[in-house]
Amino acid sequence: MSEETRDKDGVSRRDFLGLAAFGTAILGVVSSVAGSLRYIKANVYFEESKKFKVGTVENFPIGSVKKLDDKNVFIFSEEAGLFAISAICTHLGCIVSPVDFGFQCPCHGSQFNHIGNVIGGPAPRALEWFEISQEIDGSLAIDTAKTVSQGTKYLFA
Repeated sequence: MSEETRDKDGVSRRDFLGLAAFGTAILGVVSSVAGSLRYIKANVYFEESKKFKVGTVENFPIGSVKKLDDKNVFIFSEEAGLFAISAICTHLGCIVSPVDFGFQCPCHGSQFNHIGNVIGGPAPRALEWFEISQEIDGSLAIDTAKTVSQGTKYLFA
């Protein structure tokens, strides 16, 4: 190799390109191994269950209304049975408050009657009703992932 093809440090162009190619190959292998190891780990996002227990029928005397603040659900107990209504406004997701005529959204003024139908404001639809079921141990459970038609009630056994 002639002295003219070497730079001042003594590394030729051929040696430099060889080292660059070797470094690129190593980087490719490391990236492939890292990607393969990442593929083994599943993309799972854990979230709270949409079904939760609320107690027994005795916890809901006839004529009572209970709000579960942590679940944003109202539970009504009538002679005809129990029913659960969402406390989340169908307009923009604010939490409604109970008032004399039913419910009112503090954010934009949507108004709902005592069974969740829209009676005023910008809400596009009624509040959702959730399924109430009885577990094996006798406790009642509400499943907020399962909506039921308005008027569906859990009948006392």
